[in-house]
Amino acid sequence: MQTAVLIPLKAFRGAKARLSSVLDAGERADLARRMAETVVAAAAPLPVAVVCDDDQVADWAEGLGAAVIRVDGPGLDRAVHAGIAALAADGFEQVIVAHGDLPRATDLARCADFDGVTLVPDRHGDGTPVAVVPVGAGFRFAYGPGSHDRHVAEAQRLGLPWRSLPDPDLGWDVDEPADLEFQPSK
Repeated sequence: MQTAVLIPLKAFRGAKARLSSVLDAGERADLARRMAETVVAAAAPLPVAVVCDDDQVADWAEGLGAAVIRVDGPGLDRAVHAGIAALAADGFEQVIVAHGDLPRATDLARCADFDGVTLVPDRHGDGTPVAVVPVGAGFRFAYGPGSHDRHVAEAQRLGLPWRSLPDPDLGWDVDEPADLEFQPSK
């Protein structure tokens, strides 16, 4: 099955605003860029596309050899849907959607060894930092608090086989100051 990795990214300069109590704007931008580089590296050997609405992010992604899918304006759900549609048009049958704020990300390809939907919950069991979907299924993403349960319900609504794949590395996303205390898993 032809599989690609899709990484939705905000502008680095405005990223991670919830960390402003512990990091200044430049530090947050550097952190966002470093985490995104980790996610791109974790995608190897699969092809990578970055979906964004920012010229700096697009240039950065192209510099790493990733394809760029441009969207007009913000909105995570909208960006992911546009990215999946573009990858489907390019002939991909399955997409691994991996958020760019996963500092412990490794080996995303292992998430694609299931015929259906794979959902990696965040370490709190609430969010969905990684999801694998067949492109032609009409899967509708609904990110935000409680997204893991909404994505399970969506797979069930579509009658797709699904699995939850807890992973200590892929489930560690960075949103709040306490999330910065990540250590690689053993």
